[in-house]
Amino acid sequence: MHPDIAQFRAFYDSRLGTIARRLVRRRLRVLWPDVKGMTVLGLGYATPYLAPFVDEAAAAVACMPAEQGAVPWPRSGKNRVALADDTNLPFDDGSLDRVVVIHGLETSEVWRTLLRQIWRALKPDGRLIVVAPNRRGMWSAFGETPFGQGHAYSRGQLERLMGEALFLPERWEQALYGPPSTWRFVMRTGKAWERFGRFLYPGMPGVWIVEASKAMYAPAGGATPQKARRPALATAPARMTSD
Repeated sequence: MHPDIAQFRAFYDSRLGTIARRLVRRRLRVLWPDVKGMTVLGLGYATPYLAPFVDEAAAAVACMPAEQGAVPWPRSGKNRVALADDTNLPFDDGSLDRVVVIHGLETSEVWRTLLRQIWRALKPDGRLIVVAPNRRGMWSAFGETPFGQGHAYSRGQLERLMGEALFLPERWEQALYGPPSTWRFVMRTGKAWERFGRFLYPGMPGVWIVEASKAMYAPAGGATPQKARRPALATAPARMTSD
């Protein structure tokens, strides 16, 4: 079940939410350092993480689940957010270059369908990033933050889930090694937690960040899916329908 939109806004307006946004956003930029001329979609509650892409991308938009509700983004200027149904994303086949899912997969009741909808809307050479809470991390154990909502995953579970949806996980990042604490000391040392956490307890980040490409099919026997190598289905930028 999707958390209420007010919980997301309250968290990301807080100092702890600001720190979490900065730390996760750094890892997203490692994976996507340049999206110039591309169409970028954020799903779930991804707007706090889209700002670095807005000036580079040809188009950067966000969709939020209808059950959750939506708030305008950015807070000034033309709105780039629409409500959407996880079972029927309002984008043409093969029209998106990049999709990032944050606060979406773990709370969706139709996550398989959601991933297949993303597969459909991505170009053959498109890329997907999923940010999901780690079931062994501290952030998934605290319901006071959005990362403590829904179903948390191990790395293996997330990898299998992506493969079942015809995505090929290729690169992994991790973030939020420090505890989700409002203590001043913890918040002031966020960068140090990230730096040392990667070496001292690499399997215990607060979130997994996985980048995946489209695959053509999933072979029998659980083998690695084959990467898509077919021509683009559409070359026009993504458009939202008026429905």
